[in-house]
Parts: sequence; structure tokens; C-alpha cells
Amino acid sequence: MHGKRNKYREVPLNATARAALAAYDPTLPKTHSHDLTPLFLSEKRHAKLSERGLGYLVKKYAQLAKLHDVSPHDLRHRFGYRMAASVPLHRLAQLMGHDSLDTTLIYVRGTPSDLQHAVETIAWV
Repeated sequence: MHGKRNKYREVPLNATARAALAAYDPTLPKTHSHDLTPLFLSEKRHAKLSERGLGYLVKKYAQLAKLHDVSPHDLRHRFGYRMAASVPLHRLAQLMGHDSLDTTLIYVRGTPSDLQHAVETIAWV
């Protein structure tokens, strides 16, 4: 896939994502393919789903789930944050497509809740 600045990257999928894709389209090949046919099509144009179309779908399903202000970029950040808990920084940088580890460091910074939880582990109450 091509990301920001039209940079090519391959993103590995876990078993859950692979199973979801297999259920979505049973005709997908079982092995990795460099097929250029779009996987997700716009319902209106029957062409490759655009970034705007993806944003619309995320917003639609977030509202159905009673979540507010969720964007594809928010999902990307949540992925990075969750992966940072168990993946070495250099691997996370690869997964996120970052050229610099400094960019990846935003995912390892603790939230106020994380920091509070960390200090609670040494409470003597």
C-alpha cells in the first residue's frame, strides 16, 4: 500500500484481521498477492475507497457504537499506542512506517492515566 508522501509499505496482518478479510471476500488468495485491484470499493462510485470515504465509514460506525470524534487517524494512533506496550520501538517504527524513532516515541509516552497507575503500584495503603 502507499501511505503518506506516496511511500510504499507493507503492513502485516494478524490472524484476526486475516480471518475478517477471508469472511469479507472468500475469493481472496490465501497467500500474499501484489494484485492492484482495490480491496475496498466505494458503494457510490464502485472505485477504490478514498480517504474521505474511509473517514465517512469510520465516523458512521463510531456513531453507531456511541463513540464520538473518531477518525481513521485516531485508530492509527490507538494501534500505535497499544502496540508500544509489547513491541520494541524499532519494530513499532517499521509497523508505523516511520523513518525516525523520534516520531515513534509519541506512542510510548504515558497518558496521565498511565502515569497515575504507575505510581499507584508503589502505594503503601
